[in-house]
Amino acid sequence: MTQDGELDAVVRQRIRGLRVARGWSLDELAARSYLSPSTLSRIETGHRRIALDQLAPIARALGTTLDQLVESGRDEDVVIRPHCDDARGITTWLLSREGAPATVAKMRVARPVPADLRVHPGRDWFTVLSGTVVLRLAERTILVREGEAAEFSTMVPHAFGVTGGAAEILCILDHEGERTHLGPA
Repeated sequence: MTQDGELDAVVRQRIRGLRVARGWSLDELAARSYLSPSTLSRIETGHRRIALDQLAPIARALGTTLDQLVESGRDEDVVIRPHCDDARGITTWLLSREGAPATVAKMRVARPVPADLRVHPGRDWFTVLSGTVVLRLAERTILVREGEAAEFSTMVPHAFGVTGGAAEILCILDHEGERTHLGPA
């Protein structure tokens, strides 16, 4: 099968899968996308070419985007491998793909709180999966224990580290937070 044929098959499968997952009949999707049930049936089964003027209303009706319907169907590497930064005392597993509006990462932190407090635009969020994180926000020192979470403005000078051994956190960082916390030291 050609690359275009493979993509075509993936798009058809996604349309049908999303329709079925919502519990919709062809008639239901047809009413929502302003296409006929027979046209949708032929699109899903491969008996009709998919045109852009059909794909856009189908995507809208299914609550998805054209990008999501036509993104590559190839198996990407699904294993998330850790990146060890020994100089910073942090191991990171990036859980979101490049280009996402925010970065989701699991981090193992094994360093004490750095003396250097940093600021950047935005907000940071994290939850402690294990251990205890020491969060410095300007003059305040806050212990965030296993099962607890923190959210704060990153315009406040801040840094984090651990006490009593390594800790694991799940964090959400905006673009500036990603550059500051995961970028080069």
